Amino acid sequence: MSDSQTIQPPVVRTERGLSIAGTRITLYDVMDYLKADWPPKLIQHWLNLTEAQMADVLTYIHTHRDLVEAEYRLVLEHAEANRRYWEERNRERLAQIAQLPPKPGYETLYAKLQARKGELGLK
Repeated sequence: MSDSQTIQPPVVRTERGLSIAGTRITLYDVMDYLKADWPPKLIQHWLNLTEAQMADVLTYIHTHRDLVEAEYRLVLEHAEANRRYWEERNRERLAQIAQLPPKPGYETLYAKLQARKGELGLK
């Protein structure tokens, strides 16, 4: 088999982690949808994957479940730490913004938003 006919594995390790070969989609993206109980066909459609890509990814996840789950947990922990960092860093600024009066012409919209937040208990 020549180099031009080399078969590429369905999952490769990139700077983003385990990724679907030929895409920028990580297995962690797929795991998010699987954990949210999305059916594989919908995930395939949403991520614009071929049937073969989706089947290969599901097979890889099943075959390497421990590795994928461990890396997925690390990705989630990193994302949560990142979210907490930026939330804390921006807390004061967001509080200042929340105290600003609505822009001129937006008073009615702002009142509707506040009323809806009240209905949802989000104040």
